[in-house]
Amino acid sequence: MKKIFIFCLLLSCLNVLSQNKATIFSVRNTKPVDLVNVFLGSSADHGQMSPAASYPFSMLSIGPQTYPKTHTGYEYLAKKFLGFTHNRFEGVGCQGSGGNILIKPFLGSDPSKSELLKVSEKANPGFYEVGFENKIKAKLAVLGNAGKHNYQFPKGEKGFYLDLSYAFNGAFVAEEHEVNGKAVSGWIISKTTCGVGKYKIFYYLEAGNSNWKDEGNHKLIAKNGHATTQEEINIAFSSVSVHAAKANIIKSSFEQIKNQSSTDWNNHLSKIAVEGDMESAKLFYSLLYRTMQSPYVISEKDGQYRNTKGDVQSDKEVRYNGWAIWDNYRTQLPLLSLITPERFQGMTNSIADLYISGKKDYATQTEPSNTVRTEHAIVVLLDAYRKGYKVDFNKIIDSLTKEVNGLDYKSPDKALESSYDNWALSEIYKILKNKEKSDFYLNKALEYKVYWNKDFKDMTRPDVDRMQARGLYQGTIWQYRWFVPYDVKGLIALDGGEEAYLAKLDEFFDKDLYNHANEPDLQVPLMYNVTRQGYKSQYWMHQLAADTVIQNYFNDNSRGIGSYIGKIYRNQPHAYLRTMDDDAGAMSAWYIFAATGFSPACVGWPVYYLNVPLFASVTYSLPKGKSFVIKTENFSLKNKYIKSVTLNGKAFKKNYITQDDILAGGVLKIEASATPVKLSDTENWISALEP
Repeated sequence: MKKIFIFCLLLSCLNVLSQNKATIFSVRNTKPVDLVNVFLGSSADHGQMSPAASYPFSMLSIGPQTYPKTHTGYEYLAKKFLGFTHNRFEGVGCQGSGGNILIKPFLGSDPSKSELLKVSEKANPGFYEVGFENKIKAKLAVLGNAGKHNYQFPKGEKGFYLDLSYAFNGAFVAEEHEVNGKAVSGWIISKTTCGVGKYKIFYYLEAGNSNWKDEGNHKLIAKNGHATTQEEINIAFSSVSVHAAKANIIKSSFEQIKNQSSTDWNNHLSKIAVEGDMESAKLFYSLLYRTMQSPYVISEKDGQYRNTKGDVQSDKEVRYNGWAIWDNYRTQLPLLSLITPERFQGMTNSIADLYISGKKDYATQTEPSNTVRTEHAIVVLLDAYRKGYKVDFNKIIDSLTKEVNGLDYKSPDKALESSYDNWALSEIYKILKNKEKSDFYLNKALEYKVYWNKDFKDMTRPDVDRMQARGLYQGTIWQYRWFVPYDVKGLIALDGGEEAYLAKLDEFFDKDLYNHANEPDLQVPLMYNVTRQGYKSQYWMHQLAADTVIQNYFNDNSRGIGSYIGKIYRNQPHAYLRTMDDDAGAMSAWYIFAATGFSPACVGWPVYYLNVPLFASVTYSLPKGKSFVIKTENFSLKNKYIKSVTLNGKAFKKNYITQDDILAGGVLKIEASATPVKLSDTENWISALEP
């Protein structure tokens, strides 16, 4: 009996080991694209994302338009569909934007009497499918700036309703179109996100069997009689012309377009390979997917593109538009500099070109695609330059200087934000070897100390934890007081030294004053790293990415109303905190960095602070066949602290790595610990942000 028990115990242990091995290696043997949940963040105000069929960095995304809707036109719990629209800016505020060119399939002779009620749906990157109670089934796929609708109808009279004036939140401005049998083509002007500017898109749309009839008032109908039960619609976008849009049309079969889009998405998602449990990998790749939907490619195959003046230009470099830089300069753009180097030079050129063609903080009146805002673009350009990307600062220095000279200091938050741009300009003048102007703008940047002493030093005032106190944008005095990423040592001195600085940081987190529902204090969990208590940053990065937290602040400027206790990042339609927008991949990229073990320390310096990854192994694919591997020894989600680090077999006594460290390739080994590893006074393991 004892032998049988021992045998069964051994068998049980082998089964557990086998299951663990399968779990560890299952991600490696599974396509990342198959792990993506495109419904993550698609319900209520928990991410503002949609399951639309999309393609990496494409301005065209074909998605369901529901009633009721959220910012992207879709609500996961909604049953009633209004049809399908062809663009949206994922994850942004101001009630979203896009929603152009509404197509509704219908039965009978009157589209208004044909209701679309969802009974089933499924979707993957590049593909969306839905079935309705009336037996209509719709499938959508996108490849580049072209897409295809595929419809299956029951027998009987049927057709399509086309509304060229449809747009989210009344953003439609104007349109012109031409009908030519089965084809409709033209252009549409709509308001950008937050309605500040306008963008113009050109399109070409062609049905397979149905002729379009103009009904007036921007509406068209195509009726298909009784014979066929299948119908397809091809559509393509361009920022340049109708001719270019027509040239983008893809006549391949629906399955070919769907499969190629899936393959291309998988190639992009495979830039980072993780090994760990399957559920964590599903969340990881679902969020990585969101980091690669914008900015949008606006240039055509012949190199033509339309700039923010509305002028058509030509350049061999692929051009991009569709920016949310104030949100994603912190995380998403730094991530793209690592995982899409073949694209990032074009993105850098496109941002620099904004200074030549008419950059505004939000949007111009002649944008080539939907866009949001571009504050801190100067910081992005400095960051790109220091990461090895080409930036011709001489060509744009006058425009950079003019922008910085016109910055706003009227509220405490704006004073700190503007000082950051002054620092970036100082660093750019240093690159240009203009010491006089470099010193001038550095002194301007360091004037933050005056504003800081006025509004952020005294934390006993009664309004320090109130949202929008003293004219703040979306945050509190507590949340904004840390925003001096380029001079943290100076900030520590202002706060009374390291001991006082640490006491304030501890108070900030102990009282649950941190707000992950928005970006103003997004970098604060990393700010222990400039002290000898860097282990606290390791704790908070892990806690916020993967464990239970308390959140009291939301983007509706409330505090303590419906406080949230739980995980922030969840692989479900209610994915994020209430009111927490993904902001064009900014919040998703924060998680990707935290999960892979390093995060930007200060955008403008090519430096990343280390933390224990959420996976036992992470591999970044690099150019020229290189790879950067982060391996965690003693891996467990309970082991949140770094005990030791080696880089390519050599002891690594720093709590940061650089872009050069990563791009050189190799293996970074992090030994994890369940208990904090505190530094003695003799150990030199501090930040290199400042010489």
